[in-house]
Amino acid sequence: MAGGTLIVGASQAGLQLAASLGQFGDTKPIALVGEEIHPPYQRPPLSKEFLTRASDLESLALRAPSYYADAGIDLVSGERVTEVALSSSGSPGSGVARTASGRSFAFDRLALTVGAAPRRLDVPGAGLDGICCLRDRDDAADLRGRLESGARVVVVGGGFIGLEAAAVARALGKEVTVVEAADRLISRAVAPVVSEFYRQAHVRRGTRVLLSAAVSGFEGADGRVTAVRLADGTVLPADLVVVGVGVLPRTELAEQLGLACDRGIVVDAHARTSNPRVHAAGDCTVQPHPVTGLGTVRLESVQNAVAQATAAAASLLGRPVGATPVPWFWSYQGDLRLQIAGLSTGYDEYVVRGEPDSERFSVLYYRQRELLAIDAVNSPADYMAVRRALTDGATVPPSAAGDPGTPLKTLLAAGRAAVSSS
Repeated sequence: MAGGTLIVGASQAGLQLAASLGQFGDTKPIALVGEEIHPPYQRPPLSKEFLTRASDLESLALRAPSYYADAGIDLVSGERVTEVALSSSGSPGSGVARTASGRSFAFDRLALTVGAAPRRLDVPGAGLDGICCLRDRDDAADLRGRLESGARVVVVGGGFIGLEAAAVARALGKEVTVVEAADRLISRAVAPVVSEFYRQAHVRRGTRVLLSAAVSGFEGADGRVTAVRLADGTVLPADLVVVGVGVLPRTELAEQLGLACDRGIVVDAHARTSNPRVHAAGDCTVQPHPVTGLGTVRLESVQNAVAQATAAAASLLGRPVGATPVPWFWSYQGDLRLQIAGLSTGYDEYVVRGEPDSERFSVLYYRQRELLAIDAVNSPADYMAVRRALTDGATVPPSAAGDPGTPLKTLLAAGRAAVSSS
């Protein structure tokens, strides 16, 4: 590659950025360089459809093999970029990147879409065989194979990935225990009522859930894990351990370039880093709050990766960047389908709509009576209504939101009228 745009990280964000450059009419060369040997693929199905064998590896591909050449994208797989240097002369964003194998890539524009790496447990026995994480395609393929034989599965971490893996293992008839260090499940993302619902729902399906439980180490025999040891002395027999305790944004190259990093690579609403010659997008970034613009957040979602990458492409080309879309997420844990729209951070009130024990309900979050977000469990109509309200700048009155007999879309219409008349 001589000049053009270099995108480091063949992630969903990286592919979207490359595709958006072409869609915006860019005619300069585009190189998409990824550390994995696989072309860009979907990650969300790894802990859901792929583990249950409802999909195969080929179905995970984001594009057909012929797409890249047809789109003018030079896809380079299996190359880890270890060094990036910006030029002190020439065009403002130019420079050279080098890989671990010694390859060089000259560029005029640079974007980092390097994603995040799974957080590891630093406890005795953490290197034993049979202790798995679930972040990439190879992790998922390995875990899927191990689930065929392991009878006793311990999942460390009660976040979305951990609970999705637990649901799959339990559906396969495994003896499953979830170990969570916090006092409730998915505590950083949902209200206590939703946490408690998921605890009870997983217990009803036969999963053991241990809260406020810290892992102190792993026991093994012949190099393989045989048990998980907790800080209170409890020993949980295990044939297989899945560790899902969060991720760490990949900031090595950003730090090498002297870019501002704080829980990730700091970017603005246009995906520009602290050096406006360098852009970044996806799970590696920290960005302004997409709704309020106040403070920074790190969003791990396909929707955010796509939106941020599209903004980065526009910004690189000097084009206007569109409005930031409302964030949305999902987590499918067996037959429990959670859909989230908006960000509930900072809520001071929430309204439960429906009965959690029915496994079909929603929780609407408010701050000073302003609608912030929704968690919808097996309630797609509620989810769509609130997502539309947040997109339109409308609201759903909290005094009426709790009545499951009244469709939210009718309340949304009233909210729009109230907003327009005020």
